[in-house]
Parts: sequence; structure tokens; C-alpha cells
Amino acid sequence: MKKLVTSVKNQLTSKLPALQNLLHSQRGEGFVDTAIKILMAVVIGALLLAGFYALFGEQVMPTLKQRIQEMFNYGG
Repeated sequence: MKKLVTSVKNQLTSKLPALQNLLHSQRGEGFVDTAIKILMAVVIGALLLAGFYALFGEQVMPTLKQRIQEMFNYGG
């Protein structure tokens, strides 16, 4: 049992400096930055989708529907 305790103690003390450096490190980006980027992408995507929906709903689709009706109107 004493060997096991000494082995675990030696492993912890050998990895302690690396753990301290990792915790004191200022590298990388935080979770808040990532969340803000994702939120911005969702909002911009929703705005683009709404814009395309409005454009196609009011401008393109009625014209396209009229052209198709004229194309298949054999009696007129």
C-alpha cells in the first residue's frame, strides 16, 4: 500500500508544473467569444433568410407564376 501511495504521489508531483502552466495560460479563446460568434452567425443567417424569402415571395415568384401560366395557356 505504501508503494502505491508513493507512486501516486510521484506521478502527481511530476505533473503538477504542467498543470499549473495550463491553468495560468492566457492562450486560446474563451467560451463567451465562441458563443458570441455563434449567435452572430445565427442572427445574420436569419436576416439573410428573411431577406431572400421576402425577395422571392414578392418579386420572383409572382412573375414566375405568370410566365408559367402564359406558357401553358394554349387558348389565349
